[in-house]
Order: sequence, then C-alpha cells, then structure tokens
Amino acid sequence: MVFWEGYVSDETMGTFAPIVVYWLYAGFYQILPPLDQYRLHTRKEEEKKNLVPLGSVVKGVVIQQLVQIVAAHLLFLLTSTTAASEVVIQPAVPLQIVQIILAMFVMDTWQYFVHRYMHQNKFLYRHVHSQHHRLVVPQAIGALYNHPLEGLLLDTVGGAISFLASGMTARTGVIFFCFATVKTVDDHCGLWLPGNIFHLFFANNSAYHDIHHQLPGTKYNYSQPFFPLWDKLLGTHMPYVLVKRAEGGYEAKLMKD
Repeated sequence: MVFWEGYVSDETMGTFAPIVVYWLYAGFYQILPPLDQYRLHTRKEEEKKNLVPLGSVVKGVVIQQLVQIVAAHLLFLLTSTTAASEVVIQPAVPLQIVQIILAMFVMDTWQYFVHRYMHQNKFLYRHVHSQHHRLVVPQAIGALYNHPLEGLLLDTVGGAISFLASGMTARTGVIFFCFATVKTVDDHCGLWLPGNIFHLFFANNSAYHDIHHQLPGTKYNYSQPFFPLWDKLLGTHMPYVLVKRAEGGYEAKLMKD
C-alpha cells in the first residue's frame, strides 16, 4: 500500500515523482542560509568560477526533464503487461531491496563508462559534456544541468537500463528513481553538512564529486551516483582530504593513492 494508490498509477508516479523530488530537494538547498562554515567552496569562488547564470541552469534542467518525461512514459508503456484495471502483485520487500541494489550497480556501471568516454573523446567533451562542467563549483540545482544529448544517454537511458535489468515493477521504480534523484542532487550540493546520511553510507558523495569538478581532478572520480567501485577497479580513483579553511568551510584537496 502506497499513499498514491487509488489516485494515480505507479507509472505516472514513476514519470513525475522524480522531477517533483528534484525541485523540492534542490530547492531546499537553494533556500538554505549561506552556511559558509560547511561550504566546499566560498561564495566568491562560486560567483567567479561558474560560467553559467542560474536562469540558464534552470532552463537546461527543465529541457532534460521534458525529455525524461517522454522517455519514462515510453518505458512504462512498453514494459506494462497488465491492463489499467488489473492489480499488479508486488514482490516481497526483501526482493525489492535486492532489485534496487542491483539497479544501483547497473546505473553506476552505465554512467561510469559513458561519463568517462565523454571526457576522453575530445569532440564529445567539447560539444556535449563540457556544458555540465561550466559549473566548476557544483550546485544542487544544477545536478542535472547537462547537454540534452548527455541527459538522454547518461541519465535517461541509464535509468531505463537499470529498471529493465533489475526486473523491478513500476512501483519499485518510483522508489529507486526518487532515491537516485535525491542522491544526485546531494552529490552536487557543494556542502559538507554534519550528520548527512549520504556521507555516512556512501564514499561517493559531495566531496568526492567536487574533486571531479576541479581542474586537476577532471580525469578522476568518474563514478556516479552511488559507489566508487569502477574508479577503484580501473585506476581513476582520486582520494581526497577535507581541510578546514581559515575563513570557514572546507576544501577537498586531492591526494595520491
């Protein structure tokens, strides 16, 4: 039993809930006070280094999400095997947890290799992936600020493959896609907040991804959004140390393995 049952279908929730969650969670970070004592970059650095205004970031995210809506609708349309009036038998909770974990590893695998290739292919980096790196200092609201082609290949196709490979139902997909959305936004928040549950359970976090956005780290830490597994296996892992700045906040400094 879920709160939307009887109001909207699981497929509709799977299509629109991740988008609503994105703006709610990213918006939460956007309206927070400055929190200079927890920032990975100073506000002056953010204003100086980022090459795209907030309005363009929002526009870019909306474009990607429009594509995402169409793709999700087609995905659920093609995979649905029951009529609208029929009740889908949901797997036991332990099986759903296994499916979500499997989907996490599938998504990580897809995103690592596509992401890394977009860095190594000079044409794709210059004309596609460099758009995301205009945000030298990551922002929560810009987590999905990508070139439309990258958004389609990296996030939308990656999500569809994860969904299909794990064999989850649309209802489980709602949970997985919303969780992946929250994790991605958190990785781009630019903050190291005490008690952040993602920092407790995931080594791939806001500081880890911040290293990738720094110029010396662009050839490292490709893994996203969950685990640093592929970076460690394939030699692209760049560990870091968090150093407190004299003026407040933290700095993620690169260090060699």
